[in-house]
Amino acid sequence: MRRLSTAAADFPAGFAALLATARETTEQVDAAVAAILADVRARGDAALVDYTARFDRMRLDPAGLRIGAGEIAAAAASIPAELAAALDLAAVRIEAFHRAQLPADLQMTDAAGLTLGMRWGALDAVGLYVPGGKAAYPSSVLMNAIPARIAGVGRIAMCVPTPDGVLNPLVLAAARRAGVDEIYRIGGAQAVAALAYGTATIAPVDRIVGPGNAYVAEAKRQVFGRVGIDSVAGPSEVVVLADAANDPRRVAVDLLAQAEHDEAAQSILITTDPGLADAVAAAVAAELPTLRRAAVAGASWDAHGAIILVRDWSEAIDLVNRLAPEHLELLLAEPEPVFAQVRHAGAVFLGGFCPEAVGDYVAGPNHVLPTGRTARFASGLSVFDFLKRTTWVAANQAALDAVGPAAVALAEAEGLGAHARSIALRLGQGACARTRA
Repeated sequence: MRRLSTAAADFPAGFAALLATARETTEQVDAAVAAILADVRARGDAALVDYTARFDRMRLDPAGLRIGAGEIAAAAASIPAELAAALDLAAVRIEAFHRAQLPADLQMTDAAGLTLGMRWGALDAVGLYVPGGKAAYPSSVLMNAIPARIAGVGRIAMCVPTPDGVLNPLVLAAARRAGVDEIYRIGGAQAVAALAYGTATIAPVDRIVGPGNAYVAEAKRQVFGRVGIDSVAGPSEVVVLADAANDPRRVAVDLLAQAEHDEAAQSILITTDPGLADAVAAAVAAELPTLRRAAVAGASWDAHGAIILVRDWSEAIDLVNRLAPEHLELLLAEPEPVFAQVRHAGAVFLGGFCPEAVGDYVAGPNHVLPTGRTARFASGLSVFDFLKRTTWVAANQAALDAVGPAAVALAEAEGLGAHARSIALRLGQGACARTRA
């Protein structure tokens, strides 16, 4: 874990090194992924069956790739009542927030008399990738599927690996609650290939969303253009701004909550108080051994964690905007003035009673967020990821006469005679005269 102070002479170099540290996988998987994509594209279901046997140690025939309605219903019925209620609460809140995002169509008539508009429409089909193996995340099923359904996507197909035939029933229960009934027991790059190119069993989709390992991320990168993708996500991260009034243990647990995701995750504390910095470091050391994922969280904290001491919150805000974190916690007595100056963050959590973990499950906004400083130019998943815009124009003779001559002039200047002529042939006598002049 790094300790940095803006008062130190070597701070610029230390902070630059923190920004430059690569946390993404260094494993070279591009060639292997390209081979899998090509194989699935060529052999379809047969390749899916072979890869499922090889990587997930599960032998299937093509008919067994899809998880049946009975299996989904049985899984949903098997979860404890309190978990079903928690899942439903999360779904209701996610639905409400994302429904409020739905945009309105636009229509206007300008001074020239042209009627201009923009119409929103949903994608036809979306593929949802859900990780399996190390961990299962039913919350991610809700966060990816619910916005798609609210946007009006007609078909949502979900792929989830089932190593050794094991699948967390809560994942299937979440899919059912989100309205997804087309689910396939395949994972990895082969699942991305099936969603992008289609097979005899799995029809292709228009966009693929959802997190995965290095092979899944690289597969999404390689099929982009054939289909849309949400992003190529990296390891998770949090930056916590905390003042001296905070309980060090709460701050420490918030940092560890991010660290336990992955050995490459990153947790950073920024504070003006040296005493709090020391107390949080001690609290992290005390809390770590009590965690079920202590090895993962410890590796993350040791390799990528940081505590930064700043002289004032103005310095802290500058660092936050340079870090552009996926998650930002403002554990401050008055977080709003600081929040007003934050330009780059995927999601922000204001106040001592709003830890980032509440956003992972039940707050309502999406937890699929930009990582690796991409919050400088990217946003979290929303209904807009499942919608597209179509603009339209309507004009009568008078409107075309008003703007057409300028278009003719521009087309001729670009050397595009047919463009100019297609407009000129429609202009009225007065406009034609003006164009000739």
